[in-house]
Amino acid sequence: MIEINALGDVCPIPVIKAKNALKEMTVGQELIIAVDNLIATQNLEKLTKELKCGYEVEKITDDSFRVKMSKNSEAIDETYNNADYNTVVVIASDKMGEGNDELGHVLIKGFIYALTELDNAPNTVIFYNDGARLTVEGSDSLDDLRKLEQKGTLIMTCGTCLNYYGISDKLAIGEVSNMYSIVEKLSAASKIIKP
Repeated sequence: MIEINALGDVCPIPVIKAKNALKEMTVGQELIIAVDNLIATQNLEKLTKELKCGYEVEKITDDSFRVKMSKNSEAIDETYNNADYNTVVVIASDKMGEGNDELGHVLIKGFIYALTELDNAPNTVIFYNDGARLTVEGSDSLDDLRKLEQKGTLIMTCGTCLNYYGISDKLAIGEVSNMYSIVEKLSAASKIIKP
């Protein structure tokens, strides 16, 4: 049995910790993961359904749960194998979704972190409009973008956008791109993801 403490971890960290542990486990082995919110238990349940794993949850207190997962087959190891796809991620804002800006910033940071944990990293991540701010000095996402780049992901930022916001000299990761190159990447993509 493997035990993981994910208390205090924000989404998507508990799911990523569980997925990584399940990949290393043998069939029949169990994983216990401690989380501190109901949403984390629901996210872990979705993961187990996707991977066809066993799942049980025990409520310890109002904000403490013990999730038990069991690896039922080797199918987990092939679930994320999509290396044949040319995946391009396009990010047009320094926040994700509409509504509260602070929450939006937390969500986009979590999204970029989740990209680093994919078994097959995207081929390209394109930043444009306000998303260009995520590739410049001071961005909270630079460490995660560096991890993506180390995995072979091409990081492209719209040059017109950098110029418009007056941050061209602050680019800290990847390369400056133009609209023609962006259109080429998008037209060659097997899959496009836009948060």
